Amino acid sequence: MAVFVGTGRVGLAALALLSCAALPATQAGAQTADQLPMVIAQQGNFFVGGGYDNSHPDIPWVGQMYVQYQIPAEVTQPYPVVLVHGGSQTGQQWWQTPDGREGWAQFFLRRGYAVYVVDQVARGRSAYPYQRYPEMSSQGLPFILRRGTGHVKGSDEWLWPQAALHTQAVGGDAPGDPIFDQNYMALVPSMGDRQPQREMNIAALNALFDRIGEAVLVVHSQSGAYGWPVVQQRPDLVKALVAMEPSGPPVHDVIPQGPPDYFMDGEDLIPYGIAYTPIEYIPAIADASELSFVKQEPKGPEFAGCWQQAEPARRLAHMDQTPILVVGGEASFYRPYNYCTVRYLEQGGLDPDFYDLGDMGIHGNGHSMMEEKNSDEVARVVAEWIEGNVE
Repeated sequence: MAVFVGTGRVGLAALALLSCAALPATQAGAQTADQLPMVIAQQGNFFVGGGYDNSHPDIPWVGQMYVQYQIPAEVTQPYPVVLVHGGSQTGQQWWQTPDGREGWAQFFLRRGYAVYVVDQVARGRSAYPYQRYPEMSSQGLPFILRRGTGHVKGSDEWLWPQAALHTQAVGGDAPGDPIFDQNYMALVPSMGDRQPQREMNIAALNALFDRIGEAVLVVHSQSGAYGWPVVQQRPDLVKALVAMEPSGPPVHDVIPQGPPDYFMDGEDLIPYGIAYTPIEYIPAIADASELSFVKQEPKGPEFAGCWQQAEPARRLAHMDQTPILVVGGEASFYRPYNYCTVRYLEQGGLDPDFYDLGDMGIHGNGHSMMEEKNSDEVARVVAEWIEGNVE
């Protein structure tokens, strides 16, 4: 339950007393902090990014990003959080889990953060000007089933070794289960050509930080590729970057294909190592062709080998003052190569923190841990990291 107040704010303690007074004593006494009404002082939405496209007779606006925000009555944290969803998703991913629980947006609001949730460019409530955008594409049901369950079709084997550890998924893992169906209904198509999508989203996120000022950026999966250039381009405004299984690994994608050789490098090159769009290095490069990469041996039989820069490695520019956290799930198809992203950042002169949830005693998470049974537990360790690392 959210209670909205105007400029005359009602304190949480006062509201709690009013709420409890209306309940039987036993019920009021049993309420936890998470069950109390959430007091919202301000909420709204707006668009950022893009501009008029005069190359088409309709002169559409292209490159815009939809932003929804809420600000609690009691703001106890110095910086807002900006939540950016991953592939095939919209900002809805942060508001509610498929089984109907509150999402990370409410978690951070209850903890005293102002929260900004975006729909990526050309996704959800961000318009899709058909005159100027590339054709749409989507991740179909076979892809979702393979990456969600990790099964090798027609067998009891697994596409990646850690897939058998996945215990935190909500509901069933096949069509017809109401929670699976709820999750699948939330998926949306997006631009088939991802390069303009990346460029527009990075520009729109820069515009968002220009508008709201200093904030913590939280990215997931596909949007992880936006985090690195946004930190470089707005180092004074991005107070910290939390990368939830960010798009990766460096240089080449890894395709899980089952035993005996679980991992195959994708053919496409990620030209800037951790980004498809230009990022800055020291010494500077004129273009991506000046970067050279080598593949290392995997750290163990259940992991993929990492592509890194050839030595001497260039440093990643404008990022060493920004606290960075990379978070990985124990059972995710990213688990075999999350460590490669961390190594690439370290080789580039950064000092990121790496929360491999399984190693921390938080077991069973897949790729979308913000939607799983223990979503609040994962959100809590992220919030505690932010509060311990952001001045």
